[in-house]
Amino acid sequence: MTRENVNSICRTLPGAEWSDPWGGGHDAWKIGGKMFACIGIANDGVSVKTPDIETAQMLIDAGVGVKAPYFHRSWIRLPFDCDGEELLHRLATSYDLVRASLTKKAQAALPPRS
Repeated sequence: MTRENVNSICRTLPGAEWSDPWGGGHDAWKIGGKMFACIGIANDGVSVKTPDIETAQMLIDAGVGVKAPYFHRSWIRLPFDCDGEELLHRLATSYDLVRASLTKKAQAALPPRS
């Protein structure tokens, strides 16, 4: 995978919006104003949210990803060379977790998730 591949996947998620909140070439993908994926300027992977700290640690221990620098411990960074199916799954999971955390009103204003 590449930065462009990840961005093209995120772009297809209903209601997903791109931003560069810190300037300098970050790709931050948000749903309802909350981030679910971020590619830093190092361009070595994508950071995604996991359900909890324990899941993140399990994925780190299994070698799937590493701790996402500057993020909460429930986030991991997946290298671009990780398994493609794993990357797709983790992006979708992160998106769904963040979307589900939005208020009911915010969720209702979003396009439906297919």
